Amino acid sequence: MLPVPRAVVLLGAQRFDPSLGASVSRLGIDGKIAIVTAGWQEREPEDEELSAHLGGRTVNLRLHARAEEIFRADPELHAAHRERQELLRHRQDFYRIRLEHALDADWVIRQRAAPTAVLAEEAEASVKSIRELDAWHLAQCARIHAEFDARWDIANRPSVKKHRKEIADIVGDCDAIAIAGGHVATIVNRLTLFALRGLVKDRIVFAWSGGAMAISERVVLFHDDPPQGPGASEVLDAGLGLVPGVIVFPQPEQRLRLDRTDRVRVLVHRFAPSLCLAFPARSRITWRAGKFTSPKSVIKLTLDGAHQEFAPKKGDAA
Repeated sequence: MLPVPRAVVLLGAQRFDPSLGASVSRLGIDGKIAIVTAGWQEREPEDEELSAHLGGRTVNLRLHARAEEIFRADPELHAAHRERQELLRHRQDFYRIRLEHALDADWVIRQRAAPTAVLAEEAEASVKSIRELDAWHLAQCARIHAEFDARWDIANRPSVKKHRKEIADIVGDCDAIAIAGGHVATIVNRLTLFALRGLVKDRIVFAWSGGAMAISERVVLFHDDPPQGPGASEVLDAGLGLVPGVIVFPQPEQRLRLDRTDRVRVLVHRFAPSLCLAFPARSRITWRAGKFTSPKSVIKLTLDGAHQEFAPKKGDAA
């Protein structure tokens, strides 16, 4: 059985209106906090504001920099890693093509005139086909990861083993882990490479934006109004699964058209029974022992295409 954190706190974006410090104080954390800023990539070391916000008690795990050190020291692993990432990109591209057609077909079907019962059956069939496509894509990603790990024995590779031990020692001296946002694919990649999932036991994990997406069960990329034109929400990969049964949608103010009930309805039906929770600025919620507690301004997307402030009820848990 995988280690379980003492609690997980999901937060709204922190860049312009940080609320992390208040959440840390609320939970009585006095010790050091390991921070993950790998999603900032080359800006990973620029953590002064985050550190100051947390009273200077932070230790940056440097996951992005550590990965670069590994790849420089282990060119064979680096080449294999690039090959795997290229394979995943190809899979994502083909999945996206199929997904866009499936979503277009679903939209057309929902515009047709037909008896109510027929329309309901056809709409359900459309959503079912999209769910199956999402599941197939996740299975392909899992297969690629499993083959890579088996072939290269990552856990016992000296270049990786050294850094994993250093990270485990650092985290062992901390009371909490805070995972910032940024490039979500990089965050998932680095968290997995350094086996952070196994280090959360008895600690509190704070995560926001891309970091919150990375620790959920499924990472869903979304933007209803991207610069390049209409966007289709797409599954990227599995996350760490620290908060099971939840799809995380950060910054809905900028990335979701909550007034488009037709889009929201399809989104929620597609990912049901998982909860679709959106996290605007200053929002937060705590997951502890299979339950949600202390919600503030978290938005729940509902099956009828509406949205409401999330008030956890029995059953709204893993």
